[in-house]
Amino acid sequence: MTNFIPYGKQTIDQEDIDSVVQTLQSDFLTTGPKIQEFEQSLAKYCDASYCVSVSNGTAALHLASLCLLEKNQKVLTTPNSFLATANSILYVNAKPVFIDIAKDGNIDLDLCEQELQRDSSIKALYAVSFSGNMLNQEKLQHLKETYNIKILEDNAHALGAKFDNIKAGSCANSDVSIFSFHPVKHMTTGEGGAITTNSKELYQKLLLLRGHGMIKTPNMKPWEYEMQELGFNYRITDIQCSLGLSQLKKLGGFIDKRVAIAKEYDKAFHNSIIKPLYTFDGKSSYHLYVVQVDFTKLTISKENLFIKMRKENIGLQLHYIPINKQPYYKSLGYGVEETPIMDKYYEECFSLPIYPTLTHSEQAYIISKLQEILK
Repeated sequence: MTNFIPYGKQTIDQEDIDSVVQTLQSDFLTTGPKIQEFEQSLAKYCDASYCVSVSNGTAALHLASLCLLEKNQKVLTTPNSFLATANSILYVNAKPVFIDIAKDGNIDLDLCEQELQRDSSIKALYAVSFSGNMLNQEKLQHLKETYNIKILEDNAHALGAKFDNIKAGSCANSDVSIFSFHPVKHMTTGEGGAITTNSKELYQKLLLLRGHGMIKTPNMKPWEYEMQELGFNYRITDIQCSLGLSQLKKLGGFIDKRVAIAKEYDKAFHNSIIKPLYTFDGKSSYHLYVVQVDFTKLTISKENLFIKMRKENIGLQLHYIPINKQPYYKSLGYGVEETPIMDKYYEECFSLPIYPTLTHSEQAYIISKLQEILK
């Protein structure tokens, strides 16, 4: 029996370790030069003007929401994401409006437009590039220009993805983009996140809110500082950013390996009961590899599949339970929305292991066991 194969995990080498050790031996463990170096490198990679790095992806969403939203504003968003996407709207006392997904797992932008036409009180769209598959940028541009809404792209899954020549995080058709550097993502800083934008005004406000809303200028007395906003301590450390810089250098290779794994899965499941959520088209950076199985045609349930695969040391995962069906959201009156595609997705979909160090033999074992159990 093989060692346990999780759905995702970090890839750390000696270069990463040496980079962190070098920072540990330096004068700055936090609020030092590695932070700005990491931000500049990430902004350049994404083709964005500005980047603010923070303690985690949820902090990135919270700060972005503080900059984009006002109390009681309605925000279109997806039920198919981690809780933090919608939670960040609630953090600032705005109101999520859940829209059904399209068949690729992303929010249905055509349904978004219908809702915008119906309700002029909607002021923003929080759209997730689910699994690494970027949103249709032409449609985003149309929605932004036609309805004058704020757009946040949650690209926590999509670092390195492209739509035509538009990179995830470039904010070509959005106000801000956020990233997460949790260990299962494309690259890691341990925990960590970032916000990219092309607005200098947003950039400056994000910096202010990240550090307690506090400023210090050259004309102040040596001990002086001023708190100008109610900010937060969402700082990232130089230790984390040194790891991020080292990981960023290898990101292209990480994504190439993910794509190769995805293509192998595509090939294995061609014309079978296991349907990839979408097949490789050169756009996705494959944070997740999601498949769809119609369990009504089988004698095994999805729950039993997870249990049997776990016994074979293979970790499947479900991304995600619909946010609007969570108990807290139901207590706020959500959960009654008509989302037939999301409901079907939840019944049929699950994620297979995909990460750069997954070996060919491990992938072959996953495919073999999955096919064997589903038969």
